[in-house]
Amino acid sequence: MPLLNVWADDLTMPQLLDRLDADGGMVFTINPDHLYHLQTSAPFAAAYRTADFITVDSHYVWWALRWQGHGVAEKITGSDLFPAYCRRHAADPAVRIFLLGARPGVAQRARERINAMAGRELVVGAHGPSMDFVDDPDEIASVLGMVRASGATALMVGLGAPKQEVWLARHRAALPGVRVLMGIGATIDYEAGEVKRAPVWMRRLGLEWAYRVLSEPRRYGLRYLRNARFLWWMAQARAGQYRDPFPQAGPAPRPIIGDSP
Repeated sequence: MPLLNVWADDLTMPQLLDRLDADGGMVFTINPDHLYHLQTSAPFAAAYRTADFITVDSHYVWWALRWQGHGVAEKITGSDLFPAYCRRHAADPAVRIFLLGARPGVAQRARERINAMAGRELVVGAHGPSMDFVDDPDEIASVLGMVRASGATALMVGLGAPKQEVWLARHRAALPGVRVLMGIGATIDYEAGEVKRAPVWMRRLGLEWAYRVLSEPRRYGLRYLRNARFLWWMAQARAGQYRDPFPQAGPAPRPIIGDSP
C-alpha cells in the first residue's frame, strides 16, 4: 500500500509471523514520527526502502490510509509484535534473540523477564550502548562482535527513530547469522518494566500518544505537535500533489504483497 514515499504491507500479525519464520527479514513499524523523518532525512528514507516488511504502527496512519482508500488489515506495533514473537518461539530452541538498546542495565532486565516467561534462554544477549554508539566505529564493531558471538538468530534494536532503522540497514550484512531484525523503539523499556505502557483501552482508542505526552510531556509534547504535519502530506497524496523529497534515496518503494504497483 503506497504511504507517501514508502509502502506498508497488508498483513495480519499471524501472517507476518509466518513470513518471518519462513523467510526471515527486517521489519520496520511506521508511525507519524517515522513519516516525518521520511520527509526530512535521506538516510532514513534509504534505510526504510531496504526493509522486507513495513507495518502500520499508529491508529492515525491506519485511518489516513483508509481515508485514501488504501487500508491495511491490521495495525501492528513494535510493542505488540515483539512480545508476540517471543510467545511464539518461547519453546523453540532454534530461535535466539539479542536485545540492543535502552539505557545500560535496562536491556539486561528485559532479558531476565523474557527468559523467565519463556522458561529458557530465549534472549541470549542484551546490551545498552552509549549515547554516541551509532557514530563510534569501535563500539559498533564491538557490538557486532557481541551479537555474532551470542549465536542470536534475531536482533531487536531499540534506539529510537531514525537511529535504529539507519543502523540496522547499514550493518545488517555484517550479521549473516541473524535472520530476523526489528526496530522496536521503546519496547525494551516496556519489557524491562522500566516504563509503563498505556492501558489497553487507550491503545484500542488510538490514544497511546496522549498517554505518552501526559507521562513525559518534555520528551513527547513537541514531537507529536511536529509529527502532525503528516496529515498535510497525506492530504497532498490524496489530491495527487505529493512529491517524494528523496526520489534517489534508494531502491524504488516496493508494492504491497498481493497488490500491483
